[in-house]
Amino acid sequence: MTKTSLKIGPLPDKTPQKLTVLIEPFLAAELEDYARVHSQLHGEDAAVPVLVPHMLEAFLASDSGFRKARRSLPDISRSTG
Repeated sequence: MTKTSLKIGPLPDKTPQKLTVLIEPFLAAELEDYARVHSQLHGEDAAVPVLVPHMLEAFLASDSGFRKARRSLPDISRSTG
């Protein structure tokens, strides 16, 4: 197998919150394939439900438009205190 690089590296320890989403079958299949490739590359059994939060985190971190727009949002923690 050739050396492959994925955006999601080895997984850190985190306590997740539950979120339920519905996805199309083709996307479910692609996520399963991604999990298989990730497991082969990093030698850990990473299931789709474990990987998806890291994928979302990487996506949000790479979206400069979101980061810029987010700075203009009101700080909820200050407005509820």
